[in-house]
Amino acid sequence: MRFQVPQFIEVEDKIFGPLTFKQFVYLAGAAGLCFIVYFFLPHFVAFILFAPIVALSLALAFYKVNNKPFINMLESMFQYGTGSKLYIWKKEERTPEAAKVEKLEAPSVYVPKLSDSKLKDLTWSLDIKESLNPVTKNRQ
Repeated sequence: MRFQVPQFIEVEDKIFGPLTFKQFVYLAGAAGLCFIVYFFLPHFVAFILFAPIVALSLALAFYKVNNKPFINMLESMFQYGTGSKLYIWKKEERTPEAAKVEKLEAPSVYVPKLSDSKLKDLTWSLDIKESLNPVTKNRQ
């Protein structure tokens, strides 16, 4: 049985013509707020207040900062504005952790004991090979 896997899930669906649901809500909210302002305030004051309301709603609906919605930037601005500006370093006390030290035993190396005769045989063989070497023969 085959299933269709949705693609482009990062892209929001266009519900109201070319607008997504969020964009429509921002613009409809601005239109409603402008309507209320128009009927409850004098016309001259209402038209002055229309500009920031419409600008904010257009920014919320369409403007992106670093490919992120404008609402994220407003949220960050609010958190910065209400948060503390003074940063004090608070060192966290940590308990020292006891490190487990494993004692590695060095592998025992076999050292043969050489007797006088074996030692003489070894030196004799080294001397012979040295004298047979053509490079060292010229140096002597």
